[in-house]
Amino acid sequence: MNDKQNVSYEKSELYKIRHSAAHVMAQAVMELFEPGEAKIAIGPPIADGFYYDFDLPRNLTQEDLEAIEKRMRQIIGGKHEFKKTVISAEEAKAQFKDQPYKLELIEGLEAGGTDEYGEPLDEKPEISFYTHDTFTDLCRGPHVAHTGQINPSAFKLMSIAGAYWRGDEHNPQLQRIYGTAWKSKDELKNYLWQLEEAKKRDHRKLGKELDLFTFDDEVGPGLPLWTPRGTVIIEQLEKLAAEVERAHGYSPVRTPHVTKEDLFIRSGHLPYYEESMYPPMELEGVRYFVKPMNCPFHHKIFGSQLRSYRDLPIRLGEYGTCYRYEKSGELFGLMRVRSMQMNDAHIYCSEEDFEQEFMDVIDIYKEYFEIFGIDKYVMRLSLHHPDGLGKKYVDNGRLWIKTEEMVRLAMDNGGVPYVEVEDEAAFYGPKIDVQIWSAIGREFTLATNQVDFAVPARFDLKFINEKGEEEVPLCIHRAPLSTHERMIGFLIEHYAGKFPVWLSPEQVRIIPITDNHNEHAKKLAAELFAKGFRTEADLSANRMNAKIREAQKFQVPYMLVIGDQEIENNTVSLRKRDGSQVNGMAFADFAALLAEKDHLRAPDL
Repeated sequence: MNDKQNVSYEKSELYKIRHSAAHVMAQAVMELFEPGEAKIAIGPPIADGFYYDFDLPRNLTQEDLEAIEKRMRQIIGGKHEFKKTVISAEEAKAQFKDQPYKLELIEGLEAGGTDEYGEPLDEKPEISFYTHDTFTDLCRGPHVAHTGQINPSAFKLMSIAGAYWRGDEHNPQLQRIYGTAWKSKDELKNYLWQLEEAKKRDHRKLGKELDLFTFDDEVGPGLPLWTPRGTVIIEQLEKLAAEVERAHGYSPVRTPHVTKEDLFIRSGHLPYYEESMYPPMELEGVRYFVKPMNCPFHHKIFGSQLRSYRDLPIRLGEYGTCYRYEKSGELFGLMRVRSMQMNDAHIYCSEEDFEQEFMDVIDIYKEYFEIFGIDKYVMRLSLHHPDGLGKKYVDNGRLWIKTEEMVRLAMDNGGVPYVEVEDEAAFYGPKIDVQIWSAIGREFTLATNQVDFAVPARFDLKFINEKGEEEVPLCIHRAPLSTHERMIGFLIEHYAGKFPVWLSPEQVRIIPITDNHNEHAKKLAAELFAKGFRTEADLSANRMNAKIREAQKFQVPYMLVIGDQEIENNTVSLRKRDGSQVNGMAFADFAALLAEKDHLRAPDL
């Protein structure tokens, strides 16, 4: 089956299982308290499970979770049918007269403004209940046919957390129970293993242990400071991208960090993105913004001179630092930051060249996937929704349909599997969002490949076509390596901090056994450094084993132990990070091995 035809998560059996498990959990929680004591809010499925929010007379404990799980299995065993009933608003209010959160939800549904999760609605919805056993909830579904279709061995309650009603800190704080549910016991077991492994590989934890980056309150939240070791990784990614982009015909450019607001008004970004931008600075009566993206600057470079069809395609690439004022609650290590270095580029081409250029970007993604050992990925074709024209999206239905079909055709002709997702396009055109999975099976959003049919015209960008007429180019926005921050956060988890040799902040550490061997260690380190390898010699007073442990702490790929025998024979005792060892290796042979691994960007030792 083509990936475009895959059933979305919201319509999947797993979604129904999790939604139904949330209702079963709510019933079990309600039964812990006297009638009228427990107030219930909402309980939706989420990416890896479900949750439900409660207003309770006391705080829940771990013992409560165990009792709730036990009762849930009893309810599941009853195979109670999930019955849907469509009712009027008045009937709904009568049913939930003692439940203030449900009454607020019903009023929103009745007015037609918001659904039960507080999301805006385009039209007034029906109001419905779902009942199983003794529990009735305000719900639009979907659910499994009966509770017996929830596998009692494949769910687990994970944690208790605080959550404000509808995410507003001015509202009451509720208790949220998170759970997860799967089709089989093995799927649950694998998920729990993945969570434990993810804790060990947490990029925030390893980033500190490996001395890669830090955050400081006086600098500001979401503004990472890169240490010398972390900066090495950035430089290696920049070097990789420069080589790949040079091979694919890109020209590097540089643009300023601030600009007059007129630029973003013209591009259309201010109306759509101002909430995510840092506030303006006013100087001499002119408002300036720090840039949240590079595209308007690249448009100005393209438009700085007259272009011919013979000049196209033009590919402008930049490592531009951008700034976005992400909400404090959304900041997360390197994954969501306010200062980001973007592997950004814009391709200006004719419609005739579009397919080749678009697919060349996809090929670059594949090159990177091979280098980083990314075996699982999904391309998501994000489309517009007609109801959003003029509000969320540029108001040109004809060009939306045309460019979306151009992307479909390019992907189909290139044999690239993809899924389609409605109402997630950029405001100026369709895009491919790239989802990747780390070595432990965790999903990440990497980057995007966007088609822009609107903004070039706003900047009066033109080229002279073969007929001698002016024509507006298409623009492709792309960032295959995402931002340095997000990419490095992913790579820390993917490699568990054990970076391949070419990417390691420190490639070699030379370990003299005693002080008598220090001079020779310094000499070897200098030779490797002169060849361009990141090498350090540990000349501390520590014993050899302590020096080895210190190198292992920083996940140094190669450790060279030097003693009398090694000096006499011009050899080294090579200890690799994986625990293997090669004694009596000629120093020249090691240097050749290191050069090969570094040059080929080999994934192994």
